Amino acid sequence: MTAVGIDAIEIWTGKLKLDLPETVAPIKDKDPEYYTKGLGLYASSFPDAHEDIVTMGANAAYRLMERKGLTPDDIGRIDVATESAFDNSKPVSTYIAGCLEQVYGDDFHHANKGERKFACIAGTQSLDDAYNWIKAGRNRGRSALVIATDTALYARGDPGEATQGAGAVAMLIGEDPSLVELSTEQGYGSADETDFLKPNQQFPSVDGKRSMQVYLARMREALEDFESVMGDTHLDDFEYIPFHTPFPGMVRRAGLLGYRHMIRNTDVEDELAAEIGRQPREAEYDDREAYEQAIRDYMDDLKSTDDYREWYADTIKPTLGISREVGNWYTGSVHIARASALQYAAENDLDVTGRKLLVGSYGSGAQAEIHAETIQEGWREEIGHLSIDEQIRDRHDLTYEEYEDVHDRHNHDKRVELDDFTEPEDEFVFVGRGEMDERTYEYVE
Repeated sequence: MTAVGIDAIEIWTGKLKLDLPETVAPIKDKDPEYYTKGLGLYASSFPDAHEDIVTMGANAAYRLMERKGLTPDDIGRIDVATESAFDNSKPVSTYIAGCLEQVYGDDFHHANKGERKFACIAGTQSLDDAYNWIKAGRNRGRSALVIATDTALYARGDPGEATQGAGAVAMLIGEDPSLVELSTEQGYGSADETDFLKPNQQFPSVDGKRSMQVYLARMREALEDFESVMGDTHLDDFEYIPFHTPFPGMVRRAGLLGYRHMIRNTDVEDELAAEIGRQPREAEYDDREAYEQAIRDYMDDLKSTDDYREWYADTIKPTLGISREVGNWYTGSVHIARASALQYAAENDLDVTGRKLLVGSYGSGAQAEIHAETIQEGWREEIGHLSIDEQIRDRHDLTYEEYEDVHDRHNHDKRVELDDFTEPEDEFVFVGRGEMDERTYEYVE
């Protein structure tokens, strides 16, 4: 059976940087470690005045197509995942296709285009759509472009403001992929929740504590569903576990939950029993509240063990390198986690060909998906093409006052003129609005 998966990837980060411990902490009267150790974040990326979700997505896609030597005829569908859309009818994919047509002597008129919305999980759902399209034999030998692009802004003063970010991930989905093969098997955890939502508004309404609970509950359900078709998961099955990463501190909770789940009824649990006891079993307790408190106490002990710390350092921590520097990218979040892990493997000269990733995607509202990916022979060369480290290094470092101007610039309810902080070069830029208030774009050499 022909393998289908991610053949190539490109990442474009917003060109502005907000330093959290150095610039934000003094203004907010926060200890810098609130950001660096608590949230696990050092900086956020923001779009320059000439950037938005279209330019970031188009720039990532154009880099990918140029590097792979592709033309519009090679692309059969363009799917954009975003929760930062500015139009309730016209999809972002049409804007991005229009940008790309400016630099190619051909068009995407015969490519299917769409826009996916389910909070942050929409990027993975778009991967699923492309996978199914190819597996169904409807691609006619063509590949799919999946673009996750978001500007994750919160209202100023909102607790979520510290986790903001902006960027895009473009992925080429095709047969016999160079990077990873996607598993056919998936697991889902889904429920009607109101942990995070945007009812006809740009900035989210968030119940932070509830959102964390829902995230963990849906992840657990998705893992259990995945195991119902794949069998029990074990610690040594997966080289890395990229999670949806609103902020790295949230992934610490998810990683601990996954570790506890995977060691249950195993030799690892038996070996740890002498140190912290065995995991509580619900049947041992008279009521649910007592059982849940016992689980919390066990997990507090578990996260302090050398076994867990070593596993976390090897399996989870490598997925967080990019996120620490750019913040939350909503639909792109889990996809930069994957890239970060493989970048870590390449930088440390690790041979991970044939090894598996367990990918945990999540979207508020709420749904989690778990699937596996097998790392392919061409992974090292493909990851070696990424320039995300250089992009992160070259960002313009904002003052807090400049940040407030940038925030206003990208507030859909405001029309704020702002000079560029960086000079556009070889990229698509936002240049204004047309007669119907549509956004217009140009390629700047």
